Amino acid sequence: MRLTGRGTAVLVVSLGLGVAGFWGRYPLFLLLAVAGLVAVVAAVSMTLRRVGVEVTRDVYPDRVERGSQALGKLKVHNNSGSWQRGFLARDTAGGFERTVQVHGLAPGASRPYDYHLPTPVRGRMPVGPLTLSRTDPFGLARNSLTVGDTVTLWVHPRSYPALARTGGFPRHHHEGRSNEHLRGSLDLRELREYQPGDEVRDIHWKATARTGQLMVKESADPDQPRLTVVLDTRASSMPESGFEEAADIAASLLRSAALAGHHARLLTSCGTDLATAGGPLAARQLLDQLSLLRQSTAAGTLLSTVRHQGGCLAVVTSGSADVAELSGLRSRYSSISVLALTPDGNATHVPGARVLAAADAAGVVALWNEVRA
Repeated sequence: MRLTGRGTAVLVVSLGLGVAGFWGRYPLFLLLAVAGLVAVVAAVSMTLRRVGVEVTRDVYPDRVERGSQALGKLKVHNNSGSWQRGFLARDTAGGFERTVQVHGLAPGASRPYDYHLPTPVRGRMPVGPLTLSRTDPFGLARNSLTVGDTVTLWVHPRSYPALARTGGFPRHHHEGRSNEHLRGSLDLRELREYQPGDEVRDIHWKATARTGQLMVKESADPDQPRLTVVLDTRASSMPESGFEEAADIAASLLRSAALAGHHARLLTSCGTDLATAGGPLAARQLLDQLSLLRQSTAAGTLLSTVRHQGGCLAVVTSGSADVAELSGLRSRYSSISVLALTPDGNATHVPGARVLAAADAAGVVALWNEVRA
């Protein structure tokens, strides 16, 4: 229990009036001093008893899009044998505070409370801990208790409905050994000697008969649909507000591709490389990673992290960014698209690439949906 700022002020003024009334023989000052001291003592006695309830708090859902609202769910249970007066429950989430007025509870009673948590900023937002406080009617004293743990609320970029546009790219054995061996492969990559642990069904019997040694085949699926999205994280290429729109574009494309079961990869100019095999879990992993991304002031080129090949390549950047180096990647991908954020909807033409430019993420994704494969 402690006095609030108002309670401290009332106590100091009451003591001053008491001293002045006693030495100056002013009955009115003495009366005011006694009234103030009685109010402070009454406030202390009302808040001296701590909040004696059991409180649990959950956040649902634990992942939301930027601008959506998550729900904080309180459950208050009076596990004591006496009546519990009402109190305030304060919860913090990413710099925002939510206050819930909890009403009095009879012994053994429980009551649920719901409140909204705002999510204006993309990122990993800590929620809690929860603070229970009881004050007197005049706000002179307060008794606070911190309960519960800090939970994490993931605020994903905003996703717009987007076509799951992917592509394959045929790769042959004369292009060299690939570092990516995709499951379900049928394209013969190379033959090598049998090693303990190899599948018997992979034995190449013609080569075995010709060489006199057991030979097995390695293969990869050359035409498995996949999407690679490169997000420009350079602070010099776009302002912070533009970067939030760019993250929304990347989230829209990657989420739709992953939920469709396609291979999806997220690359950034600052070195992030996250490859997934598709599915709901992959979509969540990609969106979690996008939630953590921040702009980088380090110098570098936009496509310095693009080392793989195959499928559809989408580069999310601004209309003023230099993307001329994309022309050299045309032979490595089935299609290349530049998704540019620009106020006037115009962007530089890139040979061998499709340029889609709009002022915001919704406009760019709409253009992406209109393009015929």
